Amino acid sequence: MSDRPPGRPTRPGRGSIRPTTPAAPLMAACVGLIGGWSVRPLALYADHVVPRVTWLQVGVVAFVAVTLAGTAWITWRELQVHRQWLEAHRAVNRLMWAKSCVLVGALLAGGYAGSFVSWLGVAGEATAGNLVRCGCAALAGVAMVAAAIWLERACRVHDDEDADLA
Repeated sequence: MSDRPPGRPTRPGRGSIRPTTPAAPLMAACVGLIGGWSVRPLALYADHVVPRVTWLQVGVVAFVAVTLAGTAWITWRELQVHRQWLEAHRAVNRLMWAKSCVLVGALLAGGYAGSFVSWLGVAGEATAGNLVRCGCAALAGVAMVAAAIWLERACRVHDDEDADLA
């Protein structure tokens, strides 16, 4: 017989999903940094037009970061402040979205930072604008990582038994 009050659903045992360690996003950022830095020299070597970062790219990454932050705030408020339950599929969806966005955001931040570095010291009228857009996109990628980590942490569920002992 369980000590739980009637009407309260029982939760299954602890799963195997662990918080994202710092190593994974750092490795993704390093891969992105090398990839972003190498695009410009490789395009010049192959006599192709060097790809440029547009404001649309910056906006999309920033939009994802804001969406993640909003979802993290709502999830944190539901689970941590109001102590409500999320449906299992919603909680897993949010957690997996957060875990994937940590890696994708780190890859994007590194890629745009690498592109920024590749444009340093290049003379030209479009260079300054491209540096600004690359820098903004890299910052949006960092914001995406931060919001995704916040959402991942907001998905944590407290044990009622642990709360009763405290």
